Amino acid sequence: MQRVIRSLVLLLVIALGAAWAAAWFGRQPGEALGDAFLRHVAALTGRDAPPTTAAGLQLPTGVTLGGPFRMTNQDGRSVTQADFGGRLLVGYFGFTFCPDVCPTELGAIANAMDLLSPSEAERAMPLFVTIDPERDTPALIKSYVANFHPRMVGLTGTPEQVAEMARSFRVYYAKASRPEVSEYLMDHSSFIYLIGADGRVRSLLRAQSSPEDIAAAIRASLPRV
Repeated sequence: MQRVIRSLVLLLVIALGAAWAAAWFGRQPGEALGDAFLRHVAALTGRDAPPTTAAGLQLPTGVTLGGPFRMTNQDGRSVTQADFGGRLLVGYFGFTFCPDVCPTELGAIANAMDLLSPSEAERAMPLFVTIDPERDTPALIKSYVANFHPRMVGLTGTPEQVAEMARSFRVYYAKASRPEVSEYLMDHSSFIYLIGADGRVRSLLRAQSSPEDIAAAIRASLPRV
């Protein structure tokens, strides 16, 4: 079974890597890499590319991302999407050793949360999901997310759990070694996911979205009261 899982994960990494390569070489003038990636994925599924709005990237009709998950939170407790009380999860996949992109995106999410009214913020939860379970223990993640927002929750799990969640959210990640650093880094896609109570993605936001745009997307996706 483990051999089958490893083979499936390897095929997923290869497929996502090919999609990112196609996006890199085939993007149009002025087109963001993330938008080019979604356009290529949409083309492969026979759907139209998702439109970009201030409230995020709407998924093409018939395309779904995400779903039920089981992971371990920063307190070492097993959790599923049902443990978040129906709140909208503002999720980001990264790793604690990330030198620049992850802190920038998590900081933008934290600032967006602070732009919400108290009632809006109560219905949303910032979420960090590691793609580096080898190093990111619950204790390390707990210390890390505390740097960004007091309500931010961090998730890790076994390599198989992380791979499964990444697969369902179409997250690309792979180890990368660079001569100027002693520790390995992680190459990964960089989207902000607005996730509903069923674990499925309601909207996507690309990297470098402003806190104001993130807050607007959150408001547009909040569960009704």
